[in-house]
Amino acid sequence: MERVGGAVARELGRFGPAAGMAPVVDAWPLAVGPEIARNAWPARLARDGTLHVHTQDSIWAFELTSRAEEIRARLGEAAPRRMSFAAGPLPEPPLDSPEQVRERPPEPTPEHVAKAESLTRVIRDEELRKVVAKAAAASLSRDDNDRSFC
Repeated sequence: MERVGGAVARELGRFGPAAGMAPVVDAWPLAVGPEIARNAWPARLARDGTLHVHTQDSIWAFELTSRAEEIRARLGEAAPRRMSFAAGPLPEPPLDSPEQVRERPPEPTPEHVAKAESLTRVIRDEELRKVVAKAAAASLSRDDNDRSFC
């Protein structure tokens, strides 16, 4: 059985330089770093070998134009012949990017829940007590896992 990747690569090869987008897209985040990758992304590879990169705005386009040769060098074998930067649409960030995963609050442990219930026992309104206890447990959980104060 032949793998699909080989067939897809052959088909894309029929389109000339545009077939070279996959290596560029793979190399881009590591080559430019997270800040630039959030604000600039390869959009298309023209027939003349120019990589057109969309940026968040014209300020990013200007800055990256002045750094084009540095970026080309960092792209290594995936580097295009030329690069062009212009403001344009960027892809949506993936739902489970490492940054988003780190931002998710940790789940409260049974000890956090018990402490929160103990702290909120004096609240007479049952619904309010439950909401405040849930928030307190989440806060206790986050405090235990917050390494920014170490």
